[in-house]
Amino acid sequence: GTERMRELSGTIYRGAMAFLNKEYQVMVVYAVIAAAILALVVGHQTAVAFMGGAFFSALAGNVGMRVATKSNARTATAAKRSIGKGLTVGFSSGAVMGMCVVGLGILGVSIFYYLFGDPRIIVGFGFGASSIALFARVGGGIYTKSADMGADLVGKVEARIPEDDPRNPAVIADNVGDNVGDVAGMGADLFESYVGSIIAAMVIGFTGVTVGGVVLGQTDAVVLPMLLAAVGIFCSIVATFFVRTKRGAGIKTLHAALNKGVFGSAILIAVASFFLIWFFVGVVEIFWAMLAGLVAGILIGLSAEYYTENRFSPVQSIAISSQTGPATNIISGLSVGMLSTMIPIIAVIGAISFAYYITLPNGLYGIAIAAVGMLSTLGMTLATDTYGPVADNAAGIAE
Repeated sequence: GTERMRELSGTIYRGAMAFLNKEYQVMVVYAVIAAAILALVVGHQTAVAFMGGAFFSALAGNVGMRVATKSNARTATAAKRSIGKGLTVGFSSGAVMGMCVVGLGILGVSIFYYLFGDPRIIVGFGFGASSIALFARVGGGIYTKSADMGADLVGKVEARIPEDDPRNPAVIADNVGDNVGDVAGMGADLFESYVGSIIAAMVIGFTGVTVGGVVLGQTDAVVLPMLLAAVGIFCSIVATFFVRTKRGAGIKTLHAALNKGVFGSAILIAVASFFLIWFFVGVVEIFWAMLAGLVAGILIGLSAEYYTENRFSPVQSIAISSQTGPATNIISGLSVGMLSTMIPIIAVIGAISFAYYITLPNGLYGIAIAAVGMLSTLGMTLATDTYGPVADNAAGIAE
């Protein structure tokens, strides 16, 4: 990019890393104190696992933040040539974050399972990841929204200048906030969910599992969730190559390309998981439980798209309500937001119920496998999510 673009990108990078470093300083103090308490109350192995979970979660957020903040100017430059080029560069940076989160997640769980051989100790790893997620998601989210609202209030309301206008100094804080909340914060949050689902399935499998009249070996029941997660990573990597567009592509084509990657990864994971489960344990009921979670995850994504896309009626109804003033806008927005929770709730309840009954008498193991299935596409979906703030920053730099 131009010298000015590199200057703006560097400013955003320094601001984001300054926030992250300050946040991590607080996290380290908390993590050390919490680990010391765990060592005294539970055991030193759990404390070590806790520190490992905190480290891997922080590392994933740090790597993702660095890549995202280094890619915004490149994305803006690529978009000058074509929208498709901009998508390729922006999505590639998001893919680094997505694969980093799932890769470090399964790597950390595998390392501590190899070291200790007891999934109950690895619960500490999930606890450590949750602790970092609390700081990163909540702290980053507060910063993100405060910077966003502050920039809009100063720019749009007081100075009457457009969004992302370079004359508004708060725009830099807004762009920093996009990375803090939607890259590092979201990455830590989903890292915790990802490793939590795997560890839960491993712990339940460690107690002994019988599904469909077949008694699973303890090692098989413990290792299977990690193998399913590994299959998900591999299929997500393959699916990133589906996110391509032809020359002259428009906005709708870009959206279709992203959906192609998400749906492609889900199909690949479903097929690969069937063969893995069939040849590894030979119990097809476990596959149906995993598929229930996978389908529920796709339905939740489609529901979110329906309620937030401007080409669908929910957003259009809010826009129409805005014509009569802010009061009707708020009421309409709240009602649509509340209604949007219905499909995700039904999808989760349906997946839990189906997975439980299909894997009786050990229905809890089925629910845990369904959770692993729901998050098996995380590498691809997180890549798509991270592409958002990168593109947003690129638009701000271009402005």
